[in-house]
Amino acid sequence: MTKQRYFFLILILGTLATLGPFSIDMYLPGFPAIAKYLHTTTAQVSLSLSSFFVGISAGQLLYGPLLDRFGRKKPLYIGLVIYIIASVGCLMVKSIEALIILRFIQAIGSCAAAVASVAMVRDLFPAKDNAKVFALLMLVISASPMLAPTVGGYVTAAFGWQWVFILLAVIAGLILIAVIFSLPESYQPNPNFSLKPKPIVKSFLSVIIEPQFYTYAISGAFAFSGLFAYVAGSPLVFMDVFKVSGTTYGWIFAFLSIGLIGSSQVSSLLLKKFKSEQVVPAAMIAQVIVSLAFFAGAAMGGFGLYGTIAMIFLFLCCLGLTNPNTAALSIAPFSHNAGTASSLMGALQLGVGALASFGVSLFNSSSAMPMAAIMAITSAIAMLILFIGRKNIKHHFTPDPNEVMVAH
Repeated sequence: MTKQRYFFLILILGTLATLGPFSIDMYLPGFPAIAKYLHTTTAQVSLSLSSFFVGISAGQLLYGPLLDRFGRKKPLYIGLVIYIIASVGCLMVKSIEALIILRFIQAIGSCAAAVASVAMVRDLFPAKDNAKVFALLMLVISASPMLAPTVGGYVTAAFGWQWVFILLAVIAGLILIAVIFSLPESYQPNPNFSLKPKPIVKSFLSVIIEPQFYTYAISGAFAFSGLFAYVAGSPLVFMDVFKVSGTTYGWIFAFLSIGLIGSSQVSSLLLKKFKSEQVVPAAMIAQVIVSLAFFAGAAMGGFGLYGTIAMIFLFLCCLGLTNPNTAALSIAPFSHNAGTASSLMGALQLGVGALASFGVSLFNSSSAMPMAAIMAITSAIAMLILFIGRKNIKHHFTPDPNEVMVAH
């Protein structure tokens, strides 16, 4: 494979992987404008974010079997077409209920791109290059929380929130063209692969009963759900409570994402001296302390704009340490059915995250209290599950640093 071809394949797979994150983050600065247009509240608009998370969670379980049965490209075509149609529908909505439903459908479409991009890395590149390719993809994905809300803020300010969905539809259309004409079919369809529920459920059950999986996957899902609470609550907190503009909110969101991205890189350095099973409990205890301090401060009147930014930044730093390590530890016991374990872990993570974002949306509060409360509660539950579940693990399967990088 030539260097030019190598780069081009990574570029296409990278854009596929970032379609979901862009769909989550780019429209956040438009929440107040959407609420005004649809005659509702910002909290109600955030329900469209919760429905998106539910759609991604369901898609994690849906596309894995489809990609094995029909090859990589056909399910990907269908997913991208669904995404484009739903995106066009979002810009034409007249009610919040319609937006919530269409965001769910949009998520189902975007999930095909996310799952296929991971599968095709393993198909198209030698095993020895997988960690390096995944690292490059993670670099692209990590840039999206900094870029997407900033772009969304300027697009919303200049043209209106509808243009965010026009832009997303155009991006998906360009990706579809690139997939059709430039991305090879990397996996031959397997007509013998069963799509019947019984063998699929049996495969998932074989993963769930592994103590190391359920301990780290479930505790990691609850820990990570604090991020979903932050994403759902931050438009209201920053734009409604602190009255910052959509463009300023985009820059705040970009700055805060540095905490998550930077600490995940620190995690890689820590793994040179410590094991993942040592990093996780320490980081999770720190996450609980920070989230409880944030909640206590919010209950007593809040930290103000800069104090709130600082507390969320510290929380995301803790999360950048817990997430890649719990993910890698969850998958470490599996070799033959690592894909099943990965998709189930992703579904758990996104499912619990959807509940967290929904919890924030239930409160029509003019403070950071709901967001801080959900972040504290989910962090405490995560730590409780971790310390109880670890007692059932007879033998720890320890991932190497490359596996932590891939899982992240």
